[in-house]
Amino acid sequence: MPGGLMIPGRNMPTAAAMIGGLASYAASLGQNMMDGHHQLAMMQQQQHQNHGQQQQHPPQAATSESDARGPRHDELMMESKSGSDNMEGGAGSGSGGEELQEDLSLQPARKKRYHRHTQHQIQELEAFFKEYPHPDDKQRKELSRELGLEPLQVKFWFQNKRTQMKTQQERHENMQLRAENEKLRAENARYKDALANASCPNCGGPATAVIGEMSFDEHHLRIENARLRDEVDRISTIAAKYVGKPAGSLLPNLSNISSASMAPYPPPPPLSSHHLLPGGTDMFGGLHLHGAAAGFDKGLVVELAVAAMEELVRMAQLGEPLWIPALVVDGATIETLNEEEYARGFPSGVGPKLPELRSEASRETVVVIMNHVNLIEMLMDVNQWSTLFSSIVSRAATLEVLSTGVAGNYNGALQLMTAEFQMPSPLVPTRESQFLRYCKQHTDGSWAVVDVSVEGLRASGQAGARGRRRPSGCLIQEMPNGYSRVTWVEHVEADDMMVHDLYRPLVCSGLAFGARRWAAALERQCERLASAMASGVPAGPSSGGDAVGVVTSVEGRRSMLRLAERMVTSFCGGVTASTTHQWTKLSGSGAEDVRVMTRKSVDDPGRPPGIILNAATSFWLPVPPARVFGFLRDDATRSEWDILSNGGDVQEMAHIANGRDHGNAVSLLRVNNANSNQSNMLILQECCTDATGSYVIYAPVDVVAMNVVLNGGDPDYVALLPSGFAILPDGSGAGGAPPGFAVLPDGPGAGGGGGGGGGSLLTVAFQILVDSVPTAKLSLGSVATVNSLIACTVERIKAAVAADNIGGGGAVPQ
Repeated sequence: MPGGLMIPGRNMPTAAAMIGGLASYAASLGQNMMDGHHQLAMMQQQQHQNHGQQQQHPPQAATSESDARGPRHDELMMESKSGSDNMEGGAGSGSGGEELQEDLSLQPARKKRYHRHTQHQIQELEAFFKEYPHPDDKQRKELSRELGLEPLQVKFWFQNKRTQMKTQQERHENMQLRAENEKLRAENARYKDALANASCPNCGGPATAVIGEMSFDEHHLRIENARLRDEVDRISTIAAKYVGKPAGSLLPNLSNISSASMAPYPPPPPLSSHHLLPGGTDMFGGLHLHGAAAGFDKGLVVELAVAAMEELVRMAQLGEPLWIPALVVDGATIETLNEEEYARGFPSGVGPKLPELRSEASRETVVVIMNHVNLIEMLMDVNQWSTLFSSIVSRAATLEVLSTGVAGNYNGALQLMTAEFQMPSPLVPTRESQFLRYCKQHTDGSWAVVDVSVEGLRASGQAGARGRRRPSGCLIQEMPNGYSRVTWVEHVEADDMMVHDLYRPLVCSGLAFGARRWAAALERQCERLASAMASGVPAGPSSGGDAVGVVTSVEGRRSMLRLAERMVTSFCGGVTASTTHQWTKLSGSGAEDVRVMTRKSVDDPGRPPGIILNAATSFWLPVPPARVFGFLRDDATRSEWDILSNGGDVQEMAHIANGRDHGNAVSLLRVNNANSNQSNMLILQECCTDATGSYVIYAPVDVVAMNVVLNGGDPDYVALLPSGFAILPDGSGAGGAPPGFAVLPDGPGAGGGGGGGGGSLLTVAFQILVDSVPTAKLSLGSVATVNSLIACTVERIKAAVAADNIGGGGAVPQ
């Protein structure tokens, strides 16, 4: 090989190829640079055109020149890179490439600017956000001026802050929901395990048929039941067109309504729970029957309550011929129900009447001093209701609360209750009933509370043998100054075969358990409650004396009234023929038989511990009840019948009026007995009277305990054994005297209530502690002593009648 001569390798490019490549690269580079300069010129022109728009649209403006041309700069970089990659050969790094890189390095690189607020700015923004999370334009401009920021920066900061707070709140709520979901899943799994392992209590087998899903047969039976109900409604509508007029117009002469009644009530809607509230609201949608009501069908219970409410409201508002005058007592007309009109006006009612029971229906309207809200609350609370009517209700209980009402009140409340109704005599059996109590507010603002017996609703039950309570209750209208107008309707079916002949005329007249007695008791008790709430303090005894100022405080006055109320309740409950009492007849015959009953008192703060002997008897007097009441409550004539006073003088130390009638009062008496070692003995006495009866009830009280009560102490711990008298009309008017006697007319001394004419039925009752040891046995001597005490008291009262000492009246042989 010649020296200095280099032979090119196989893969080396030739000179021609290298020259061609350089020419191609130069052409490409020139073209790219021309395009790049042209595009840069276009972008600068566009930037100058948008310079004016930046003042109107700041958010869209670029923050720097590099941002404005950043995209095109990247594009140029990519094109330059692709141009260099197109060069053949790995070197490609001649003088042209170095010039290109040096030219590109002269262009400014793209940078993203970030603005961070100072700590002071963040603190001020946070503080302002707590006060105003949504600032307006004026607040944003002022805040931006104070912090040295742009208004848009302030606006965006608040938007971001609100979004951040919302996100945190949603995250917290999601965590709570997730925890609750896990809890429900665990509880659901536990219930599924319990259902899978449950067994039938009757057969011991699996209980899937009882507590699982509804069976196929049951589903079809429910569908068939709904179809039959619709069919019955359709047939009833067709029958009403051909048989007679609609139910709302079956009673003729609806315009002939007494002045005491209100406007006619519209025809009743179909018996459906959807008519219980305006707008079709089903207030019994969540009704679940369990406990005492487990044996009832829900649909039947709801329909019975709705039908009873409709019947009560119509019977309270309609006049003649549905209601006709029957008796006139004390100048007031007592209405009775026209059974024929009732059968035509209420063809279905709540069931047919039972022929073996006697029907009683009456209506009475009174105005009471109590607002409708408090009155409804007392009627729907079983304890307050039994206390309000302590002379009528001996015991009562709520078996089941089926519905508590809607809108925070008793509208729609439905309860299953049981009660025993009494007369103050062991000769009249009590009436027991299990009934539904339903309360509803009507569109005119009035309220109604209805009771209806549930006998016969159970699948295997029959109507009670002793009686049945048809729709009975009251319609209440609000009046000014806290008064309420109450229309009471009492409609019952009862078996009175066990009533003594002495009380049969009174029971059959409807005065014993009728609406007049309920309304009179309500009016008297409302006056009593108003007196208890009064802020005045009595000045002293009504008969004068030196005992002025015994009751010196409002608290002492109320405590004394509460003690007297408990005394009256104890007396009324201890003198009746309740099923919980076992009376034993001692001696005598006819109506003057003395009956005794023993009770043991253990751990009862209201009674002394030991054996308590109750003794009672009832007899007839040929003078009006008002005159008997005036004689027994008079302190001047007390020594004529009160054996325990031993002829001592009786002084009234305190007197608290309890109503408009001057006979309604609570008194504190002191007996000054000169023949006894005890110089003083205190007696708490309450006298109450209304249009249906009167009571004189008293009890000896301990001096120390009474001082605690007069100072406002708790009266529930004062031991009482009340005795007294219950005075009722005989129910037969002037012609009701027994053979051999004639009733004398009222004398000038007559006063009080309880009927102004006819004879009187007087019940005398004593409660005496015969032994302070509860486990001791009753001795015959104690029974003989009590028998002698009550017989002597009766003879003294009869002697006063015969001697013409009761208000100028008496009895004379015919």
